[in-house]
Amino acid sequence: MEWWLALILLMGVMIVLMFAGVPVAVSFLLTDIVGALVFLGGESGLRQLVINLEDSLTSFSLLPVPLFILMGEVMFQSRMGFKAIDVIDQWIGRLPGRLSLVAIITGTIFATMSGSTMASAAILGSLLCPEMERRGYHKSMSLGPIMGAGGLAMLIPPSALAILLAALCNISVGGLLAASIVPGFLVAFLYTTYIVGRCWLQPELAPSYPSEAVSLRTKLWNLLVYIVPLGLIIFLVMGLVFLGIATPSESAALGTAGSLFLAVAYGRMNGQVLKKSILGTVRVTSMMFMIIIGSTTFSQILAFSGASAGLIGIIAQLDIHPILILICMQMMLLALGSLMDNLSMVMIAIPIYLPIIEALKFDPIWFAVMTLINMELGNLSPPFGLLLFVMRGMGPAGTTMMDVYRAAIPYVVLDVLAIAIIMVFPAIALYLPSLLR
Repeated sequence: MEWWLALILLMGVMIVLMFAGVPVAVSFLLTDIVGALVFLGGESGLRQLVINLEDSLTSFSLLPVPLFILMGEVMFQSRMGFKAIDVIDQWIGRLPGRLSLVAIITGTIFATMSGSTMASAAILGSLLCPEMERRGYHKSMSLGPIMGAGGLAMLIPPSALAILLAALCNISVGGLLAASIVPGFLVAFLYTTYIVGRCWLQPELAPSYPSEAVSLRTKLWNLLVYIVPLGLIIFLVMGLVFLGIATPSESAALGTAGSLFLAVAYGRMNGQVLKKSILGTVRVTSMMFMIIIGSTTFSQILAFSGASAGLIGIIAQLDIHPILILICMQMMLLALGSLMDNLSMVMIAIPIYLPIIEALKFDPIWFAVMTLINMELGNLSPPFGLLLFVMRGMGPAGTTMMDVYRAAIPYVVLDVLAIAIIMVFPAIALYLPSLLR
């Protein structure tokens, strides 16, 4: 069979199943079965398929995934980050868009501890949305910053999706986690700059309000009690990896132990919290692993059928600059992310993109960082970004989907700008990983 016919068959089966409402994991599995029957030799191909499914999960690099998810679930279910929001508010003072800035800064801190986009957005939304409404904040300055801050958990370590992406791209987990630190804070800086600038030009969007007088001594004490311990988790997760003391798996275990210890120390751990955390971890991990086994096998079948080699051959013959090809690939990811969840989007694209990246001799870590930002974009992009629906449920009474879409657009633009900056200046993503080699 011609390579392009093989590509059309495999992608066609996948797309038809997904648009028919079949779950992504099941769509991958059924497509893999069709591919095994057609390209791997019928019954013997099915036996090989089972072996491939097992091999795709028996990877040491996937070990940190359930641990990071458990860490995020403990942070979310125990709600121990709420006091940190009040402390940050005390330190910000009278800056324009004060509560919006609290959302971004707190979201950045939560991202370095939980790695859970939905959990971060839910915590920030439940606490800040009512207060923003009471203070007269426009929806663009309440809904937008919370969605943007929630999306940072996709990029700033620890990120379970970053670990999955590293496993798919066959790159160093520690290298990708280190590579995403500076881009994550770059995105947070762009968000902060936009909020301050727009609120300075349009102060009616975020009316100022008098802040309670708090002594410097009280501020420092609150910082020591409620923020510094969270910094310990950040150090356990990333500091030990960067110093070469622990592997990503060991740091994930230490970070999880640290979050459990803090939950107990703050008096927020009980049997119900532990039960919800474990059940949430099992549910999310199972879904992720079901998708990854299907995606990994799908990429193997693509390679065996000749579709990957044929596609690379076509790309290699194009008389255009490789950067233009990279831009087109990112635009395709953006389009996919607006139509499906980011995990499904990247699992479909990576098996096709990875051989092209290798053929064009792009650094896979550099590409993976841009892909992570694009996955964050997928959560924010209308019409089907997951954070849009979370925010619709968390927003004040009368919030419409159109309100949510309008609030999200500036942060979509800023994410695109961040991708462009990293594309022009690769050292932003590659400097820290170079120190680990």
